[in-house]
Amino acid sequence: MTDTMRALRKLGPEPGLSLVEVPIPTIGPNDVLVRVRSTGICGTDLHIDAWDEWAQRTILTPRTIGHEFAGEIAALGAAVEGLEIGQLVSAEGHIVCGQCRNCRAGRRHLCVRTQGIGVQLDGAFADFVAIPAGNVWVHRHAIDIDVAAIFDPFGNAVHTALQFPCLGEDVLVSGAGPIGIMAAMVARHAGARFVVVTDLSDERLALATRLGATRTVNVARGTVADAQRDLGMTEGFDVGLEMSGAPAALRDMLANMTHGGRIAMLGIPTGETTLDLSTLVFHMITLKGIYGREMFETWYAMSVLIQSGLDISGIITDRFDASEHETAFATAASGQGGKVVMHWS
Repeated sequence: MTDTMRALRKLGPEPGLSLVEVPIPTIGPNDVLVRVRSTGICGTDLHIDAWDEWAQRTILTPRTIGHEFAGEIAALGAAVEGLEIGQLVSAEGHIVCGQCRNCRAGRRHLCVRTQGIGVQLDGAFADFVAIPAGNVWVHRHAIDIDVAAIFDPFGNAVHTALQFPCLGEDVLVSGAGPIGIMAAMVARHAGARFVVVTDLSDERLALATRLGATRTVNVARGTVADAQRDLGMTEGFDVGLEMSGAPAALRDMLANMTHGGRIAMLGIPTGETTLDLSTLVFHMITLKGIYGREMFETWYAMSVLIQSGLDISGIITDRFDASEHETAFATAASGQGGKVVMHWS
């Protein structure tokens, strides 16, 4: 093993990323070094590449970005137990403090001092990444390396879709990005009767249809009410999964829920959102915010879903070598396809 590796880094406070040579990370006694094989491009990475207002407030440069990955364990810290060199792994990208009230109560996904790899810490768009051993998820059953690489966003979809029981229910998903489509797939796999997906992209809605959505609605030309009539629904949706962050989508979802309906909200609005709270009250709607994944109950659920036959590989529509990162990022930013992955040889 040489002393250096390739890494995709934000070198300074400006748009763009650079593939450069940097030292291979050193690991502490409780860390593992992972040889990265496949990585997924996330919306967070696109924000950092574009150097938008959020990135300017959040990212200290230089920084190696990326948090969706899979690879093999290459080295173990001296105190690490229960892991072996060569195991295929992904990892939870949120590093928690372990000391706050939520961490000590076992609710690590609610840690008030969470740091993210590829955001506050150097990330996984590199030949190697160092990660705390406690964040590693070992894939103990056969799995495609690219599917393993997108377990992080798949976890967002699973965490959102399984907030409320879906068996026999009618589910509305707003936002046909990769996470929204995966959430729709989980809802169908969990026994939902109808799953309706809305978006403004015909290409992504077509992908949602191919991957199992009952019906899709391009809200530029149709309405959720139309979909309800077409499906013979009379009382509204039981479960809503708001994945878009669009205020209009949340308002539309609220207007189409049954009394007592439940909404899980993963999409992040870019500004303040106005809602008719009287509808929330009089229709007795539950609105719950979702962030990240439960550590590690969601990861267990992800593996079980894959083992039980849920095939999410179709959400991956584009694959590139890491040397083609500019094209890969442009493809992901186009908003027309599904998940984009980059391979690290």
